[in-house]
Amino acid sequence: MPTLTVGLRRRPVLTNAGNRRPQPAMTPDTLAPAASDVCGRELTDSGGHQVAVIGAGIVGAMVALALQRDDHQVTLIEPGEPGGEQAASFGNGAWLSPASVVPMSTPGLWKKLPGYLSDADGPLVIRWPALPGLLPWLLRFLWAGHSVARVEATARALSVLLRDAPQRHLQHAARAGVADLVVQRGLLYLYPDRAALQAEALSWRLRRDNGVQWAELEGPALRELLPDVDPRYGLGIRVAAGAHCLDPGAYVAALVRQAVAEGARVVRARATGFVFEGTRLAAVRTDQGEVACGRAVIAAGIASAALARPLGDRIPLASERGYHVVLANAPVRLSLPVMPSDGKMAMTPTRGGLRVAGQVELAALSAAPDWRRAELLARFARRMFPALNAGTAAGIDADAASPTSRWLGHRPSTPDGLPVIGPSPAHPDILHAFGHGHVGLAAAPATAELVADLLAGRRPAIDPRPYRADRF
Repeated sequence: MPTLTVGLRRRPVLTNAGNRRPQPAMTPDTLAPAASDVCGRELTDSGGHQVAVIGAGIVGAMVALALQRDDHQVTLIEPGEPGGEQAASFGNGAWLSPASVVPMSTPGLWKKLPGYLSDADGPLVIRWPALPGLLPWLLRFLWAGHSVARVEATARALSVLLRDAPQRHLQHAARAGVADLVVQRGLLYLYPDRAALQAEALSWRLRRDNGVQWAELEGPALRELLPDVDPRYGLGIRVAAGAHCLDPGAYVAALVRQAVAEGARVVRARATGFVFEGTRLAAVRTDQGEVACGRAVIAAGIASAALARPLGDRIPLASERGYHVVLANAPVRLSLPVMPSDGKMAMTPTRGGLRVAGQVELAALSAAPDWRRAELLARFARRMFPALNAGTAAGIDADAASPTSRWLGHRPSTPDGLPVIGPSPAHPDILHAFGHGHVGLAAAPATAELVADLLAGRRPAIDPRPYRADRF
């Protein structure tokens, strides 16, 4: 249940903190006063709204830029450095893939769940202490993929957000002055043989049905593209429209800098709730004081569900904890990202080196990292690229196979595999833009477009119904 408290200005406050405390004012150099209309709704001189965007990850940054194009005055609220390691967008696989329309939950997955629970080295693990708390989410997750029809509907909704993601990102990167960070060389799905490809027939049928095109590579053509890959891989599926980001953290930081250059403000604070005057939003409450606004967008990743709950929006959000390792000195010739069918991790050439990202670990948010998951990624990379094994190639230093960095992040995931985008049913001044799971980086531009349309009251170019908050 939401907690009703009273701030210094005696306005009703919805908060997830559950206690009462005085609200220090924001300093003048951080937040300037705004003009308000008689309804308490903050307005800018140009007629747009004052909008607080909670979260400065890839979704929040894209939303801020989209809102600024509509002449809204934007304040980004973010406790960490934009583009920093605290955000899921910092450490993902860096893929910008129109082919990522296949949800995690598909028919028959329930049969594999006992194996996942017992396989400590599998691509999906569940920490036993977290199982009781995760059970409601897991049951919804399995139900979301129980039939082909449900999975087809999910794939269609994801395709709307992803189909032109590479082109959108190329344009955004160019406008932000970092065109070199987004590279379109395609994406490659790698298989040992046709039997392994046939095992994923449903996934490729969903991609085909949603307009994804690809080419098959075998024999010399595959070897020419991947000269260093283990010869056990005999078949590749190349999605030429795909792209990747050479440094997602730097990309997000550049987008936020662009937003600031165009008039946005960044407040380094953690949002804790909302302040209302009657039924209208007046401010976002933070651990550093109140940020005045007439609209707000929750784009805070895994922290979003806690912010939405006092509004009456109970979004089942779980952290699909993902890991990555970077091998800065890897002697591997890799011109485009690769995903092996038997590993289900992204192997991506980045500015820092070979990034190997993957794993799904379901555990409590507060659980300590299990760095064995990161070592599994490095171990698989050594199997996939024999040159990484010390002694197999002359002149290769043993350190080349050792990770130079590792990372754990929290993918904010809904059980049905679709993000939550749209207004809070009880508080339409607040819009949701979170829960993107594995597709946050790619889907951020389309998400931002939908948020901007909804906030402006325009007829959206994207049908918002599949992503509505009350679908649960």
